Amino acid sequence: MAVKEIRKLGDPVLREKCKEVSRIDFSIRRLVKDLADTMYAAPGLGLAAPQIGVVQRVLVADVGEGLIVMINPRLLKAEGTVVEEEGCLSLYEIKCPVPRAQSILVQAYDLQGRQFQLPAEGLLARVIQHEADHLDGILFIDRASPADRRRVLMAINEMEMARQSGEGL
Repeated sequence: MAVKEIRKLGDPVLREKCKEVSRIDFSIRRLVKDLADTMYAAPGLGLAAPQIGVVQRVLVADVGEGLIVMINPRLLKAEGTVVEEEGCLSLYEIKCPVPRAQSILVQAYDLQGRQFQLPAEGLLARVIQHEADHLDGILFIDRASPADRRRVLMAINEMEMARQSGEGL
């Protein structure tokens, strides 16, 4: 099991636009294993490569139906809008309402290099959109209302100050 450290808000890698994967080789297979191990250990519903410090367009997700691996995902279609609470392993335990498409169609490659399309709705659609945003350096708070964004950032600052003063130990 290869659980990696999850990068937190403030780490510059979370704001980088990830590079396309040009070849699916051992390093990409290893990256997918590290992502899955880290996601399950956290526990989370999804994880993108920059969250463990790798600037490549790879994400994993599992909303209870088995592991989904997406290499170079591309959103082809998005329909409807729904606003629901969302959180992120890179932003501690803090959540806020975020608008996302209700249903999507995404195209990606699997670990065998086969291109596929996946229609998704509800929670799976939300998780894929959230993780795909990470590949473009976008965090869920960037999509939240200005008031919710301020509230989340203030809460994170308070948590960091408590941790640094020893209260969070």
